[in-house]
Amino acid sequence: MKKMDLNFSRAVFSLVFTISICFGSIHVKGQDDRFQVMENRLKNLAVTVPGLNQKVEYSISNGSLGDFLRGIATANNLNFNVDPSLTQRVSNNFSGETVITILLFVSRQYSLDMNFIGGIINIYPFKDPLANRPPPAKELKIQYNDYLQVVTFDLQNDTLINVTKKLTQLTNKNIIVLPEISDKQVTGYVQNMPLVNALEKLAITNSFKINQTNDSVIVLEPLRVDEEMVTRGNAVANPNFSIRKINKGQSASSSSIEVNEEGGKVLVNLSVTNAPIKDVIKNLAEQARINYFEYSEITGLTTANVTNMEFEQVLGFILQGTKFTYSKSGAVYLIGDRNDEGLRAKRFIQLHYRSADSLIGIIPMELRQGVEIKEFKELNGFLLSGSLPLINEIESFVKQVDRVIPLITLEVIILDVSKGKTVATGISAGTSDSTIRSGGTLLGAGGLNYTFGSADINRFLNTIGLNNVFNLGRVSPGFYVQLTALENNSNVTQRQTPKLSTLNGHTANLSIGNTQYYSISTQNVIGSLTPQTVVTQQYIPVSADLTIDITPFVAGDDEVTMNLNVSISNFTATTPINQPPPTSTSKFRSIIRVKNEEMIVLGGIERDTKSESGSGIPLLSRIPILKWIFSSRSKSNSKVVSIVFIKPTIIYQ
Repeated sequence: MKKMDLNFSRAVFSLVFTISICFGSIHVKGQDDRFQVMENRLKNLAVTVPGLNQKVEYSISNGSLGDFLRGIATANNLNFNVDPSLTQRVSNNFSGETVITILLFVSRQYSLDMNFIGGIINIYPFKDPLANRPPPAKELKIQYNDYLQVVTFDLQNDTLINVTKKLTQLTNKNIIVLPEISDKQVTGYVQNMPLVNALEKLAITNSFKINQTNDSVIVLEPLRVDEEMVTRGNAVANPNFSIRKINKGQSASSSSIEVNEEGGKVLVNLSVTNAPIKDVIKNLAEQARINYFEYSEITGLTTANVTNMEFEQVLGFILQGTKFTYSKSGAVYLIGDRNDEGLRAKRFIQLHYRSADSLIGIIPMELRQGVEIKEFKELNGFLLSGSLPLINEIESFVKQVDRVIPLITLEVIILDVSKGKTVATGISAGTSDSTIRSGGTLLGAGGLNYTFGSADINRFLNTIGLNNVFNLGRVSPGFYVQLTALENNSNVTQRQTPKLSTLNGHTANLSIGNTQYYSISTQNVIGSLTPQTVVTQQYIPVSADLTIDITPFVAGDDEVTMNLNVSISNFTATTPINQPPPTSTSKFRSIIRVKNEEMIVLGGIERDTKSESGSGIPLLSRIPILKWIFSSRSKSNSKVVSIVFIKPTIIYQ
């Protein structure tokens, strides 16, 4: 096949060369005939104009051709009409030559022509009648392999209309050239390439574009002012892929738009800077052959740089942040203001795990702008009305946060261990209206608490009187003496096991304690003439509680982080009803991390109370040894230890 193509090329070249030689020979022969005719006519004219046969002696240096001819005419009494355009500079020296010979030489040397009117010779520049004849048709170097359906061409400044005509004849595929570029000269070389790909490469190198109609007709079109040619690697032949939209003549803005179709998807390469949104959408839709309607005037500028992104996604990003949006009806895109009819969308979103009232508040404000949200508690959802892209974003956000919320069950064990010791001793004496009989406890749970009556006291005094040697006297019948000696030990263990439940991230609260009251008396005098005193008594509560606040957070590995706030209050003493009871308070905060169903222990909450009190006769109650006779004393020591056990359990419902 290649050998046959080579022979064909050689034959074409030989034919062209032969034609050129023939035309050249004809042209030379024509020139010789012209000068022969000119010589014959000059000789015929010389019969009546003898000056033409006279021999001249003439010399000129750097003079004009017209002056040279006029000088010869004057010297030989000849009538010459010299064309004013003969201004060539000449330098010649003629001696002993006739005027006819000089005229023939000058005509050959400077391509002149003559005509004759009587004895007047009109001399002017020669115009070749073959010069305006159109050149012979150039043989185009185009070959087509019908078996492989590939084309090879080597074009050098050939008109596009002739190239497409030749290609149509060889390939039997219709190619149409628009009138604007029919005379466009193209240059290019391809070898063994499919027709569409070959035309595509020719379009890239010569700045025009190609399109294909539905009936497979190839149309060659000129580039518009907002288009330029670019190249991009693509294994699939696509007539449109090499066209890029540009925005020329504006220093503040620029744009470059490419659209390609791959796998049934319209992919966009976009690089724009401060470009009008309306123009960007228009160019995108035109190249992608997408139908769209504008419901309102689209304003604003955009700057973007994306690669291989789908058309609908690019459109959404361009309109995002503006007051414009789009919706799709079949294969038609509707673009306009978000509030325009036909662009508003409605969608009901029902929640599965979260409550609607708690979720509405966490939707970002930038998503909620332009979208109306109505809550439906009965359906645990809400209705959205507004821009479709924003509704899609809100729905995507809701799906991410509408998940199962872990329920944490907290088992709390509170263990209080109290240890106390109280010692009370004293002697008290007094009189009574009646005779006090001796009696009381000497041993047992009540300790020593015995009262001596007057009879026993007098009997004791008589005994120590040593047979009236010492007379200590007698006490009155109502006199008594009381002896007290008591020690009290206590060891109390108190256990409480409450159970709490809370959702992840919410606080569970536990409070256990008791309340005591003390009274406050208020006196008010009412009336002026007959004043009356009114006593008001008010009881004020005082609480001593054990309070625990637990806030659990579940991690992805089923570990629980708990924020603990513990406050423990106790009454430290018993007071009269008109005095507020004293309290002691212990507080601490802690953050701990435990595994699911792992128990933790909070210990070290310990409270010690020590007290010592006494009452008796002034001065005597402070003298050593004597103070045991003239006073009563009480000493107490108590210790309380609290231990808290916490066990979290995660429940996925």
